Amino acid sequence: MLITAILPQFVWRTALLASFSESGELSHADPVVPILIASIFITMGAALGGWLMKWIKQPAVLGELLVGLLAGNLGYYLGNPTLTVLREGDNLSKIASLALTGPYNLAQATQRVLPPGPHSDTLAHLLAGPQGQTYITVYAFIDIISRLAILVLLFLVGLEVSLVEMKRVGKHATYVAVLGIVVPMVLGMAVMKLLHPNNPLAADLFIGGILTATSVGITARVLRDIGRDTTEEARVILGAAVIDDVLCLIVLAVVSGLAVTGKISVGSIALTTGKAALFLIASMGIGIWLVPRLVRRLARHGVHNLKLLFGVSFALLLSWLANVAELATIIGAFAAGMILNSFFDQEVEGTSLHELLTPIESLVVPLFFVWMGIQVKLETMAHKDVLIAGLVLTIVAIVGKVASGWGCPPMMNRLAVGFGMMPRGEVGLIFAGIGKGIGVVDEGLFSAVVLLVMVTTILAPVMLRATLGVQSTASRVPSESAGQH
Repeated sequence: MLITAILPQFVWRTALLASFSESGELSHADPVVPILIASIFITMGAALGGWLMKWIKQPAVLGELLVGLLAGNLGYYLGNPTLTVLREGDNLSKIASLALTGPYNLAQATQRVLPPGPHSDTLAHLLAGPQGQTYITVYAFIDIISRLAILVLLFLVGLEVSLVEMKRVGKHATYVAVLGIVVPMVLGMAVMKLLHPNNPLAADLFIGGILTATSVGITARVLRDIGRDTTEEARVILGAAVIDDVLCLIVLAVVSGLAVTGKISVGSIALTTGKAALFLIASMGIGIWLVPRLVRRLARHGVHNLKLLFGVSFALLLSWLANVAELATIIGAFAAGMILNSFFDQEVEGTSLHELLTPIESLVVPLFFVWMGIQVKLETMAHKDVLIAGLVLTIVAIVGKVASGWGCPPMMNRLAVGFGMMPRGEVGLIFAGIGKGIGVVDEGLFSAVVLLVMVTTILAPVMLRATLGVQSTASRVPSESAGQH
């Protein structure tokens, strides 16, 4: 919270100082120029990576992640100063905070934040140079935009969630979702305790929480691509993935709260869980009652661009309220999407809110995945412990979600349901990024998590095509079972 409050002040001061030359005279160079150049390269790189992945029939998120990973690591090995600095990610926020609030310059703050060694010396030298403040400004811009991109992404996911559809898919989707949370969580914590017995419980909880994630967007896209989005398996997968998203957000709220406070007890877990559940229930209840009345009144007054302005403002408001409630802001954005899903496009004529937000999504959301890729340090994977952790966690991530398919009745294609729940995609990366930001997930574990995200995201479409590619009469439940969905 301190860093969040201080960083904007540091960025403002950096931008002001960047307007002056080294001699102290006003410079005619616009301080936004480095940000423009960085934005161009990241945006074009994300577009190219996404296009290449779609060309080989893989999710675009993989290409965006790989572009960032290659750029960050190649830039580091080739000695590119900007990428060498930027791949430090959240460490730069700590350095900026220390330099702004303490009696240190950027170089001294770097030596205090990072462990001693050649890399720390190199980074201190770069930040002490004439471009040091520019690097921090570029980092702050990319970091803030990527955080807003997460809110846009979760808001759009919420817009795809129909409460009526969640009720319709019935108890089987709930069973699958609960198994898809409990099994990976338990297996992940057990593996972490075996591999790193001295790790704090908060770190084990966070890794277990990351393994509970499911990317409903990737699964839905694959099911549409293979023409199996109307099967009973598809309905259960999508329904379970939506319920899984809600439960995952509660898990995230709990483990984040425990990691920040450091207090782990039955009481603290119950308090954080209750707070997250209460926020979702209260926001949904009040929102569903109040928002339609407010929107109808605004619509009668002919407010221009009402859908876009109200939708985005409402998502930001609930995100802010979630932060006030000491929960992750993405919980508020997700809740806002679910509230607006059922009525907004029916009440206000014109283009749907999802379509209005699509250009914004295309512009800012890929930046988040490129940014996550830039922060992956491949040299950490050279350590045996990190490589073993990445491989074991990947196996656990696959087994845990495949096991969730056994929440379906025997006549359904349980393997297909399990594979449909397997991709972590953007949700896993969001969890990992939050964990890295609050200091629970270190560089090695972050790289290991990115590895499992990439493997599960690549493997899920392949396995779904293999298990659902051929229509099978055995993959249908009896009519009396289907009626329960």
